[in-house]
Parts: sequence; structure tokens; C-alpha cells
Amino acid sequence: MRRADGRTKDGAGHSERKEPDVSSTPPAVRGDLPALTGMRIIAALLVFLSHVIFPFTMGNHDPATPFADDGITQTLVWLFYPGGSIGVSFFFILSGFVITWSAKPGDRIRAYYRRRVVKIMPNHVVTWALAMLLFAGSYTALWGLPNLLLLNPFTTDNGIWGGANMPAWSLSAEMLFYLLFPALIIPIRKIADNRLWLWAGVAVAGMAAVCLVTLTLVPDAPKYPGEVLSLTQFWFVYLFPPVRLFEFVLGMILARIVIAGRWPRIGMLPVTALLVAAYAATLYIPWPYSVSLVTAVPFALAIGTFAKANLDGRKTFFGTRPMVWLGQISFGFYLTQSIVLYWLREAVLGQAEYGPVGGTLLIIALAGATVVTGWLLYTLVERPAMKYWSKPRKPSVTQETVEQPPVGALSN
Repeated sequence: MRRADGRTKDGAGHSERKEPDVSSTPPAVRGDLPALTGMRIIAALLVFLSHVIFPFTMGNHDPATPFADDGITQTLVWLFYPGGSIGVSFFFILSGFVITWSAKPGDRIRAYYRRRVVKIMPNHVVTWALAMLLFAGSYTALWGLPNLLLLNPFTTDNGIWGGANMPAWSLSAEMLFYLLFPALIIPIRKIADNRLWLWAGVAVAGMAAVCLVTLTLVPDAPKYPGEVLSLTQFWFVYLFPPVRLFEFVLGMILARIVIAGRWPRIGMLPVTALLVAAYAATLYIPWPYSVSLVTAVPFALAIGTFAKANLDGRKTFFGTRPMVWLGQISFGFYLTQSIVLYWLREAVLGQAEYGPVGGTLLIIALAGATVVTGWLLYTLVERPAMKYWSKPRKPSVTQETVEQPPVGALSN
């Protein structure tokens, strides 16, 4: 029997309180969204291309570039460097959407946290250890512990930002998002359906405010020669996890818009064209605006539109079987790229650099190798971890089941 305060009574008449859940929607409105899975590999490839053209690490380690001609390298750096920052931004927005969409009715906070930690940490620990063992241990400060503990983006010390497995810095922001999600979902699920688009605009305005704060309140020196932002400004707008919350919250609101049935029917072709135009704009619009602000609305429209297409039963390129498979291994692809670029490439080819054809073939080969390492990580680490650790063991019939205490007031 349920009382007004949320307690229930067992057969003996004792009061119990059910642990609050993190769900925000009834199960009937949810479905599979394979297109969003397939889109993940595009974002991961953008990050990869920004690193493979001009690889760099902390310390004195100076990896070779694919092309011997500096002119080719500089042109490709101009073309692909923005892909790194906007690829990360896409992941942050998509993360907010997917976590909100997949929150299970009746899901308990501990079960939710368990799945999130198991999803990230086994992959992270394995790739961190490999990076430290194979190439990063010689120059990474503090034995790589800030990176292992996902603390490196919380410091303004640029000697710590990229230590150990460099792409893993973004996991610090993801873990912060996961930690705060049970609290963030409370006000977001209370937004009236007819105000969801307004609040999506507020989230984008928050990204604009971060840019203004970066330029006006964060110290603008010292700067690298030719750079627009100081090191501290770069850290604040790009690495500091709390300021990336606006992207995650935008994704959460987008999920609520789709769930509420308020997403307009937008053609996939116009949305794709808008994405291309937004990427082109990032080539000319300087930081901090190009980090996430320029692409926020196009990414939001793309995520919602392709999700709606799946719900309507429309076929999409991103929802094809090859793209979904690549999306499934994209997390492994993202985390193992440093091992391929900074260790495997040098171990096999040394410091060799090539002409236009050879350099292009090398990039394709390195991308293929990273697909393989991503698949290995997914197959040997991520999938087994999720299978065996994401759910608590069921108590045996001889064990006494003890009701756990509540964790907080998440229910309405």
C-alpha cells in the first residue's frame, strides 16, 4: 500500500520507502534510435582527423606528421582542426539526449550510477594503462594519476591537461554530467511541453554567455604566438567540465521535446546541409565561439531530426548496419586513437613522412587500425564489463534481502 509520503507497507505493516528513480518518461514513448548510434562514428572521426594531421603530445615527444610537405600539413590543419572541438561538443549534446531518452522507468539511482561507471571506467583504465606503458609514461606528470582519476581538466596547469591518454580528458566532463543527471532531470522534466523550445534556447544562450565570460573575465595572457585565446581562456571554455554542462542540458531538453511529440518534421537533407555549413563557418569564426556555439543549433536539429526519423520508421544512412556497428565501437575508437597515433605508427614506420599519395594512404591505414583497436576494446573490455558488472548479482535464495535506504528525493 502506498502512502502520501511515498512509503509502502509490507505484509507485516512495516513502513518502507522505495529508493527514488531517475526516470522521466513512460516506457511507451521510447524506441530504438540506431541513427544516433551511427552518428557517433562521424564525431569520433572528426576528432581523429584533427589529431592525425598534426599529432602532438605533452613533454618533448614530437610525433611525425603524415605529410613531408609543411604546406599540405598546414592546409589540412586549417581544414580539420575545428573537427576536434566540435566532435567533442556533439558527444556532449548527444550524451544528454541519450541518457534522458534511455532512463528506465523505476530505475534506481544506484543502478543508474553503476551502469554509467561500468560503461566508462573499464575502457578508460585499460587504455590509460596501455598509454602509460607504451609511450606516455616517459613524459606524463604525476605518474598520470590526474588522468586516471579524471581530474586533469580541473586544473589550469597545462602540463597536466594532456597527460597519459590525451582524449580521455573529456571523460571528466562526462562523469560530471552523469553525477549531476539525477538532480538535473528534476527541473527539466517539470518544464511545460510548450516551453521546451524556449528552454533549449536558454541552454544555447548559456553557451554564448560562456564565450563572453571567457573573453571578458578570464585572464587573456599568456598566449601562444598567433593564438586568439590565452592558455587560461582555452582551459576555461574548452576543458573546464562545469562550463560544458550547457551542451549536456541542451541534449536533455532535446530528448524531452522528442518524447513530448513536439519535434517538427524537418527533412534530413536540409539538416545535413546545415551541418556542412556550420562546419564551414567554424573555419572562419574564431575561438571561443567555434568551440560549441556555432554548431550547437545544427547539432540539436540533427539529433532531434534523425531520432524522429527513426521513430517514424524512416530509413537513414546513419541507421544502416555498418554505421551502427561503427557507432558501437566509436567509444573504443575514440579512446585508442592515441595508442595508434603515438605508439603504433612510430613503432612500425618510425618518423617517416610521405608525399600527398603516401600521406593520404597512411591516414586511411591509421584510421583502419584505430577501427580494429576500437573493436578489440569494445569486444574484450566494454561489452564483457557491461554484461557482467552493469547489473548487481541477484541474491541467492538462502540470502536475506535487505531493503536499502533512500538516496534522495527524485520523485515528484
